[in-house]
Amino acid sequence: MILNRILALLIGYCFGLILFGYAYSKAKKEDITTKGSGNVGTTNTFRVYGWKAGVFTMIGDLSKPMLAILLTWLIFKERQSADALRLLMIYAGFGAILGHNFPFYKKFKGGKGIACTAGFVIVLFPLEVPIGLLALGGAFLLTGYVSLGSILGVISVFLQTIIFGEMGMVNVTETYKMEVYGIIFVMMAMAIIRHRANIKRLLNGTENKFNIGKKKS
Repeated sequence: MILNRILALLIGYCFGLILFGYAYSKAKKEDITTKGSGNVGTTNTFRVYGWKAGVFTMIGDLSKPMLAILLTWLIFKERQSADALRLLMIYAGFGAILGHNFPFYKKFKGGKGIACTAGFVIVLFPLEVPIGLLALGGAFLLTGYVSLGSILGVISVFLQTIIFGEMGMVNVTETYKMEVYGIIFVMMAMAIIRHRANIKRLLNGTENKFNIGKKKS
């Protein structure tokens, strides 16, 4: 089972390496890592290239964990029990977030993983989507800060996973439950750490509010 965990994680990591924002900028003969915040994710793509590029990137980033989870399910569905299969799918989704955040070919400098995390949650923890959206969207609408909404969103996912887990609603047995909690905690912590510069600016009152930009020469 340890080797299966590693394989699922690697499957996800490979999907996560597809950086849609970076690919879009290269198609324009540009490099998004030199523009805006330098991030390859959805928010910076929205700001630098406008809504069409942002939507393209968002859909792509959402799809990465979904495809990794699907492939893992196809590989292991006949070989593992239902709860072990679900655990491997969680590893695959988490691996996609790792690949997006830490792509080896970009010297491990990638995105912040929020859209990937959303795709992960939509597939594996759909009951958590409404409150997660409320936390993210509510904070954004009230303040204009995507970063604050993203942070609150991932925190809500972790808290909901604990609550639903203790209610027996994460679809894994006691054998794997604490492991699932650990994965979701690392996912949350990683997202918060990736937003550390944003947190500093939020505390200083210098964080940029979201504004869809247009390509600049």
